[in-house]
Amino acid sequence: MTKIDHIAIWTNDIENLKAFYQKYFNCTSNKKYINRQKKFESYFLKFKNNVRLEIMHMPSILKNKNITAQEYLGIIHIALKVNGKKNVDKITKILKNDGYKVISEPRTTGDGYYEGCILDPDGNRIEIIA
Repeated sequence: MTKIDHIAIWTNDIENLKAFYQKYFNCTSNKKYINRQKKFESYFLKFKNNVRLEIMHMPSILKNKNITAQEYLGIIHIALKVNGKKNVDKITKILKNDGYKVISEPRTTGDGYYEGCILDPDGNRIEIIA
């Protein structure tokens, strides 16, 4: 059996990104890992279903040139499942009211998902699905 253990994201503001996922998606964090020689630091954020997101910072990492109005090859979004359509609506509205960009308002997609899509503080696309 194969299982995805975690997904990783580079960030320039590791504390802000950690706070975002903890506040809006109720994940917990381990103690920050720091490798002073490589100037690398990371957190593992754990969601209730044991899926983990690793957020990492290292000053030498180049900024992503992904433009959110266009699509590019490679990983393009993370989908976070919440409990029901009402929670998709609620979380999307809270994020919008808190100043985060909503890429698509909640709706039922052609493939049957009920989802809204927002950008996290670093511009990563996050689908909130029921």
